[in-house]
Amino acid sequence: MTLSLWLSLLAICLLGAMSPGPSLAVVAKHSLSGGRWHGIVTAWAHACGVGFYALLTLLGLAAVLHQSPVLFSGVSYVGAGYLAYLGFNALRSKGGVAAKLAQGQTSTLFGAGRDGLMISLFNPKLALFFLALFSQFVAVGNEASSKAIIIATPLLVDGLWYTLIASILSYPKVLAALRTKAQLIDRLSGVVLLGLACRVVWLA
Repeated sequence: MTLSLWLSLLAICLLGAMSPGPSLAVVAKHSLSGGRWHGIVTAWAHACGVGFYALLTLLGLAAVLHQSPVLFSGVSYVGAGYLAYLGFNALRSKGGVAAKLAQGQTSTLFGAGRDGLMISLFNPKLALFFLALFSQFVAVGNEASSKAIIIATPLLVDGLWYTLIASILSYPKVLAALRTKAQLIDRLSGVVLLGLACRVVWLA
């Protein structure tokens, strides 16, 4: 793989990672409620899901998902259900993340990782994203090294981007300011997650 082609791949991955959506909402939620390490674990668990879909594209299974409307709809509905579950829990929060911390109710690192992984795995649009945009890269990536680069690039870009987000949100001054609006943030994140769940169902 040439440098210019890899830079094109990098640009596509950056644009994909930086697009706001449920992934950002979940990383922000765990960064605020659990701190930097919770956000980082969420970020890299999500990145593993992204790498999984990149691998599916190389194996050609993403094409199967694209050609099977029933399978695609099924995965979409499961993902929407998970988003709705997270959104409902955020909406019914009574004290916001600040009160949860005071009461020792922060989520576990396992829970943070689970949410990050599930958000990516239950997003079949990731498979379609790779199928649509990675075909040009897969076509020239017959060597094992090229295939490794094609998988590693989106995984690392996604993980590093959301690690940056988690680090910014958990910076003491930023975190202190955000925690004063903790309950409002819970409500807003709940509305966003439920709205995204409805959008997934509508487009499925």
